[in-house]
Amino acid sequence: METADLLERCYPGRRAELKRDIFRNALRLFNEQGIEATTIEMIRAECDTSVGAIYHHFGNKEGLVAALFFTALDDQAQLRDRYLADADTTQAGIYALVHSYVDWVDHQPEWARFQYHARFAVTKGPFKDELATRNKTRNRQLWEWLSAPERGDELKGVPAELMLSLIIGQADSYCRTWLSGRVKSRPMVYRDMLAEAAWRSISTGETRKQ
Repeated sequence: METADLLERCYPGRRAELKRDIFRNALRLFNEQGIEATTIEMIRAECDTSVGAIYHHFGNKEGLVAALFFTALDDQAQLRDRYLADADTTQAGIYALVHSYVDWVDHQPEWARFQYHARFAVTKGPFKDELATRNKTRNRQLWEWLSAPERGDELKGVPAELMLSLIIGQADSYCRTWLSGRVKSRPMVYRDMLAEAAWRSISTGETRKQ
């Protein structure tokens, strides 16, 4: 799942070739130079296109940053949904959520690195409302799956607003540490340990004894 594959999945076909090229070069420059230091002119020079073409697709730099960020979120969500579709128990669902998160970061380190750095900019920028709406929809869908009647009382007592932090928090922490170069082992090495830790942090005592 390299960068080119992700872009082909999200923006397939010849008509989207320029958009993919802009995305590819912008992603590299944002990660290498930083979001603030990277200019539209720098991206234009790497793409060998016009400033007008970039503005036509994205409006401005904030629009390009947000488009990259939402592309990463959408691709990550698609992988999560595929993993979750195969889960037939609550525990399997928790494992699916952690595995999908870890696997996506492991296979898409450049996108994940950008995603971490860009989150603050998008949260504080002109696309903050769109991000909030997307997050609400995503969280509602996950909570509906986790709280479905067939799940029983396995997650009883866990506040909804705390659920995602308990499930993804430890995996997120390790992935960030790996992306910063402070640890060497790839996240996939610990995917099962992280999933088990997430399950133990939210399941009831009775469930853990089974």
